[in-house]
Amino acid sequence: MEQQGRPREAAYGHVPAAAQAPPSPRVPEQVRGEHTHSEPPAPRPVQRHSVRGQILDALRAALVSGELVPGEVYSGPGLGARFGVSATPVREAMQQLALEGAVEVVPNRGFRVTVRSATELAELAEVRSLIEVPVMLRLARTVPAARWCELRPLAEATTTAAATGNRAAYAESDRAFHRAVLSLAGNHQLVAVADDLHRRSQWPLLTGDRLGRRADLLADAAEHLALLDALAARDLTVVQSLVSEHFAGADR
Repeated sequence: MEQQGRPREAAYGHVPAAAQAPPSPRVPEQVRGEHTHSEPPAPRPVQRHSVRGQILDALRAALVSGELVPGEVYSGPGLGARFGVSATPVREAMQQLALEGAVEVVPNRGFRVTVRSATELAELAEVRSLIEVPVMLRLARTVPAARWCELRPLAEATTTAAATGNRAAYAESDRAFHRAVLSLAGNHQLVAVADDLHRRSQWPLLTGDRLGRRADLLADAAEHLALLDALAARDLTVVQSLVSEHFAGADR
């Protein structure tokens, strides 16, 4: 502290001129303790979050495809070995899935994939319909036809994914299409809520159930193209019918 005080006294004239020491060369700010670009950057926690995010995506895909079987219990270390990572990011991802209702914690064992009922699936379809049908009817009245044409590549992508018979790939393209449609409403909260409900509705009741079959995926995807045509034509009756039937089909 004394060394810091002396230059200040000299600057304000409190030390006689004869006693003043010659001015010392100015020390760059970086040398006095600040980080410089040549120093190694501090470790960033992004890597761990990135791994957890990748594992979360992989687990969600495994849930949709039926690879993670409803009713079965899976341990963090076991899933970690499957994905080539430690148990920690797996447990963190599973905790997120537990919050979403996809799995439940089994103390000292791991996580059990939730067994869902047909009633639950029907309830999700009803809620989705209550949210999305009015929004799409409003969009049909206000959005120009050219904007709907811009979404055709996304609708066609669902058909391409359906043709592979890969349920997880179809689920991703399906949600991407619905997000794009709803985003035209300009309500980010609406899109987030609807997407969460959509994701939950994609978890299968049992391995190999209806939406796992290629023909049913193709039929589901075809409704996206028909919906865009009805929206562009501002045919409200057809829009309401298609969206309602689309959700009704999703609960089987």
